[in-house]
Amino acid sequence: MKRMPIIRLPTPQAYQPRVTRFNEPFWRALERGDLTTTRCVKCGEATFPPKPICPRCWASHLEWTSISPVGVIYSYTVVHAAPAIFEAEAPYPVGIIDLEGGLRIALRLLDQPDRLKVGLAGTVATVLYTNGPYFGFKLDE
Repeated sequence: MKRMPIIRLPTPQAYQPRVTRFNEPFWRALERGDLTTTRCVKCGEATFPPKPICPRCWASHLEWTSISPVGVIYSYTVVHAAPAIFEAEAPYPVGIIDLEGGLRIALRLLDQPDRLKVGLAGTVATVLYTNGPYFGFKLDE
């Protein structure tokens, strides 16, 4: 499985995610450059973000699994009118990415908007802020 690039930023993230006992394995793996999610033991369905119950068959026996961070841009937009907490970062691109394994995820795009185009390939990257990890999508060079 391809490892995620790790981008270190010398600033805190504007809005920290809520880490819970359930999702803590996701955030720990992310710090190491590993993209993980939950997969249902009963039906095999993987979902993102990780969930404690399978949305396909409603089973509650799920396991953590690594997934490929490689994907392509399915759709994107540039946020100009950002929520107050992200105003200083606007404009910034967000998008929907189709990952190699078939999952479709929404996340921040880490490249300048003028470089983006539907269908371009890239990799989900770990972004290590001073107050914790997050993730975004970086185009292939």
